[in-house]
Amino acid sequence: MSSAGPFPLYYPGDARRAFGSDEATRRFARVAQLEPGSRVLVLGCGPNNAAVLLARDMGCSVVAADTEDALLAQVRERVRALGLGDRVETRRVDLERLGLPESEFDAILIQGRVFYPLTATLGALRRLLAKRGRIGMTYPARVGRYTAKAALEFWEKRLGAPPLLPRELLLELEAQGYEPESAESLTDLELDNLYREIEGRLDAAPPEQAKVVREEIAIHREQNGKAGVSYAFIIGRRKEPGEKPPASRDRG
Repeated sequence: MSSAGPFPLYYPGDARRAFGSDEATRRFARVAQLEPGSRVLVLGCGPNNAAVLLARDMGCSVVAADTEDALLAQVRERVRALGLGDRVETRRVDLERLGLPESEFDAILIQGRVFYPLTATLGALRRLLAKRGRIGMTYPARVGRYTAKAALEFWEKRLGAPPLLPRELLLELEAQGYEPESAESLTDLELDNLYREIEGRLDAAPPEQAKVVREEIAIHREQNGKAGVSYAFIIGRRKEPGEKPPASRDRG
């Protein structure tokens, strides 16, 4: 295992997020069984405004957290315009120490951002979930039948470990104290569109961070539009020690 590159993985703040559409947010809310009054942490603010949707359409009590004041300011402006100040709290956080209460949230949602290595993410955020709370998070994943050596080497260096298949991400969820529930990955077309969105905003990015992202995009395009590594969205429920496995769906 190689040492990981710097986290979080860089992503232009004003670019749309993978798995950040309103429909994707609603799908997560259904799986997480959110209802009016559910307490939700949205970690990583962006133009998709999942925090606003969850508060406005589903009556959730939301903490929208980010490391960047500019992104939080955008959320505050929309919250103020919609009169949702009693349902959405914005909070600037330090990724080294989030400073959020344990067992507080019925759900944690991370759309299109990768803040920590996989195991660190699952460990740190599990403590913040209430019993039976769900996490929905984005992470790079190996997809398809073939992954070019250059892509594997790039991502292993970036993540500090070889990229996993979506089903392997679910196994890691289970190993870290969750009941794995679902995994999906971006299609080739969705990933192409995402990279075009990101690429158009890199001129304003810090040079070293922009360089890494451009390398990521170049490696993808060398595969003629066939993604060897894409982004996955995985969902798991916090599981308690000694909890019995769910009943078989095929009745044995």
